[in-house]
Parts: sequence; C-alpha cells; structure tokens
Amino acid sequence: MNSILPTATSPSAHRMTVYSFVFAVLISVCSSAPTPLYHLYQELFHLPSAMITLIFGSYAFALLAVLLTLGGLSDYVGRRPLILAALAINAAALVIFIFADSGPMLMAGRIVQGFATGIAFPTFGATILDTNKRHGPILNSITAFLGLMIGTLLCGTLVAFAPAPTFLTYAVLLVATLAGIIALAFMPETAARRPGALAAMRPRISVPRRARGPLIRVTPVNVAGWALAGFYLSLMPSLVAVTTGITSPFIGGAVVATSMLSATVSVFAFRAFAPQRVLSAATAGLIIGVLITLAGVEEQTVLLLFLGTAVAGLGLGSIFSNILKIVLPLAEGHERAELLSAFLVESYLAFAIPAIVAGLAAPVLGLSMTAYLYGAVVILLAMISIAATRTSLVESPAV
Repeated sequence: MNSILPTATSPSAHRMTVYSFVFAVLISVCSSAPTPLYHLYQELFHLPSAMITLIFGSYAFALLAVLLTLGGLSDYVGRRPLILAALAINAAALVIFIFADSGPMLMAGRIVQGFATGIAFPTFGATILDTNKRHGPILNSITAFLGLMIGTLLCGTLVAFAPAPTFLTYAVLLVATLAGIIALAFMPETAARRPGALAAMRPRISVPRRARGPLIRVTPVNVAGWALAGFYLSLMPSLVAVTTGITSPFIGGAVVATSMLSATVSVFAFRAFAPQRVLSAATAGLIIGVLITLAGVEEQTVLLLFLGTAVAGLGLGSIFSNILKIVLPLAEGHERAELLSAFLVESYLAFAIPAIVAGLAAPVLGLSMTAYLYGAVVILLAMISIAATRTSLVESPAV
C-alpha cells in the first residue's frame, strides 16, 4: 500500500478512478448475468416462479446484510483490502454457479454474490469520489446500469447462440474477475487508515443530518424506480415469453438490456441540468414508460414492451443519478461510504421485496395480472414523489 495518498489530479488518482469504475461495472455484470438464465433454470431444475424470485431476492438480502455491517468499513481500513475481498468473493460465487445443479445451489451462488456486491458498491463508489470529485457522481450513477445492460445482453446472447451457456457465461466472468485481482496490485490506496473499524461493523444506518431531509423527500420515487428494476431483472424475460409467445432468451434479455441502456444514456443526456428539475421530469417519464409497458402486455406486442422499457429506463437512470447528485455531496469524505450504504439499503429493499411478492403472486393471479398491479403501485409511488418533491431540495452544482 502506498504511504502517500494520491491527489485528485495525479496520474495515480486517474488510474484508480478507471480501475474502480471498471471493477464496479464488472461486479454489476456478474450480478445481472443470471437474469436471462432464469427461464432456462426453471426448465432444467423444474423450478416454480416463486423459487426464481426467492433466488433473486436472496442476493439482495445478502447484499443488505453486508451493507449494514461492512458498507462503511473502507473508510477505516482503506479501499484496497475491501476491493480485494469483493473480487475474491465474486470469484467464489461464479465457481458455485458453474457447478450449480439445483435451486438451492443457485440460491447459494446468489447469496455469495450478494456478499461480494455489498462490499463492492460502497467501496468502489467511495473510491471514485475520492479520486474524481467532479465526475464521481455521474460515474457512480452509470456503473450499475452499464453493468446490468452488459450482463443481461451478454448472457442472453450466450444462452441463445453459444453452447453450454450455464457454464460459459460464468467461466468468462471468472476469468475477468481473476484478471481484476491481478490488476489490483497496481492500484494505489486512496483512503487513509483510521481507528474505529470494529465499531463501524456494528449494524446501523448512518445518514448525515444535512442529507436526511432531501433523502426522505426522494424516497418514494427511489423505491418506485428500484422496484421496477427488480421486476425487470427477475420476471421480465418470463413476462415477454408469456405475453408474446417469444421464448428466445436473447429477446427477453434484450428487453431488460434496453431499459438499462436508456438509463445509462439518460445520465449523460441530462447531466448539465439542475437535479431537481430533471428529477421531476424523470418521474413523469417513469410513469409514461410503465403505462407503455403495460399496454404492450395487454396488446401482447414485444415492440411496445421494448418501447415502454426504454422510456421507463430514461426515467430510472435520471432518477438514480440525480438523487446521487442531490444527496451524496451533503456528506463529508469520512461519511461517504456509510451514506452510500444507507442509500443502497433503501434501494435494494425496494429492489428485492416487491419482486419476491410478485413472484409469489404470479402463480395465483397470473403473470400478466401481477404485472398490471405491480405497475399500478410503481405509478402511485411516482405520483406521491411528484407531490413530495415540490418543496425545495438541496442541490449540488450540475456535473
């Protein structure tokens, strides 16, 4: 470990920004890779929809457990040790997936993967902010969406066109993860060690006083956006197959990837505008996108599903990025990882719980009716948010 931390303008800081961004995208790619495989796993292992969403949800709950205990640890022991832990645990998860032959093994892989992601996201996010305060919020905004897009599209392509996709997908990602572990040796440290690591591991939610009001006011739309993302990543490929009769894993994965691509595009397209103004427009876009998607379900038209997810993705990306713009700058340097962990706890609860409920409801109500009810709840939360954010939010300068 370097004894002298790199300055924000040094070449080593730039290198650390690039490495951290690439690693964060890689972790997101790994976390989304199973999505196009869920339908195949259902057929291979004779799994009900409820089991699929439980497998999906186990990842989120494992992630939350780690966020509550280790989410702020890199503020105390440094970034590099936690980065190494995240990559090593992610490699172990991929090995489990390679040898998975049942629902319980898939759940075990997702739980281990959740541990890796729970360590990775706040650590990489804090590292990027350490080394690039100007562009850090934008980079943190797109890592998840870019990784989710690449993961679902890559895996969907391998499932549709490559042999042994349940092996090849994870083997490719394992090689990339091992390469990342090797590259870590060339990365500098960006955070100084300080006492209090053991105390920091006590489960807690820590939100600086200055950030509490803004975070509360954006919570409804944050929940709506992440709940919609959870539905896309767990049940959308099955919904495409049920409503349109198109069973190609590539098409199901492409619909999900479309939402993540448009989310990534929206972060860049609206980055120069005032965060609160973009947040209001994005919330309206989320509502419109959900309505178009539900129209695609009703009309059983895959083109409307693509269009709806694209429009909803524009809203989703702008919502996430502008919440980060509003909230993260309100934390001091030593508070960043803990605040990001608290935000991700809220986000991943919204990501997992509604999707699990939908998976349990689908066998009773049917997948299409479940989608209608799910969309209605998302729209209601978005409308609540429009009312809640009429009051002024603390805004940071546009990035």
